Amino acid sequence: MKFLRDTWLVFQRQMQLLLRNPVWVIVGITQPLFYLFLFAPLMSKALGQGRPLSQGETYQLFVPGMLVMVALFSAFSGFGIIAELRAGVIERNRVTPVSRVALLLGRSLRDVVQLMFQAVLVTLLSYPFGLRIAVGDAVLAFLLVGLMALLLSSLGYALGLALKSEDAMAPLLNTLIQPIMLLSGILLPIAMGPAWLQRLADFNPFSWAVSGVRALFAGHPGDDSVWQALAILTPLTVIALIVSSRTFAKSVR
Repeated sequence: MKFLRDTWLVFQRQMQLLLRNPVWVIVGITQPLFYLFLFAPLMSKALGQGRPLSQGETYQLFVPGMLVMVALFSAFSGFGIIAELRAGVIERNRVTPVSRVALLLGRSLRDVVQLMFQAVLVTLLSYPFGLRIAVGDAVLAFLLVGLMALLLSSLGYALGLALKSEDAMAPLLNTLIQPIMLLSGILLPIAMGPAWLQRLADFNPFSWAVSGVRALFAGHPGDDSVWQALAILTPLTVIALIVSSRTFAKSVR
C-alpha cells in the first residue's frame, strides 16, 4: 500500500510540473503532426503496391507507425533526469522515505500519460482524413503503445543516471533509435522490403509492435500479431522496470 501511495505522490508531482510548463508536450506532438499532415498524403501510391490506396486506407497504415514513433521518443526522458541530477533533486530524494522504485515509476507513468494524450490527439486528427477504428481496438492499441512508452521511459532514466551527461547520451540514443525506427516499418511496412530485411526486422521487438498496432487499426484484434506483440513487450517491460529501478535505487541510496 505504501508503494502505491508513494508512486501516486511522485506521479502527481511530476504531472503538476508538466502542466506548469507544457512546452515539452507541444514540442513532442509537433513532429508527428508534421508527418501526419505533410507526409502521409504522399504515401497512398507507395503503400498501395500497384494501386493507389484511398486516403482512409493510407492513414489506417500510417497512423499506427506514427504512434510507435512517438513511443520511441520516450527514451529521451533520460535528459530530464540528468537535469534533475545537476539541480540536486536526486540528492534531496535521498533523505525522503519515499520508495526508490516509486521515484522511477511515478516519473515513467507521467511519460505514459503524456504519450497517451499525444496518441489520442493524433488518432482524432486523422478522422477527417478517413481513419476509422473501433473504440475497443483503439484502447488495446493504446495499451501496446503505453507498454512501449513505459519500457523506453524507464530505460531512458536508467541511461541518464548511468551517463550523467547530455553530451554522451544524445549521440548514443540517436545511434540506437535510428536503426530501431528503420527496422520497425514505421513509415513503410517491412513486408514491402526484401527477405533479408524482413528477417532482420524479426529481431526488433518494435517491429512486432507496429504489426500488432496496425492489425488493431485494421479492425483485426484477433490477429496473431496482436498477442505476439503483447507477449514480447510485456516481459521486456517488466525486465526494463526491474533493471531501471535498481539503477535508480543505487543513485538515491
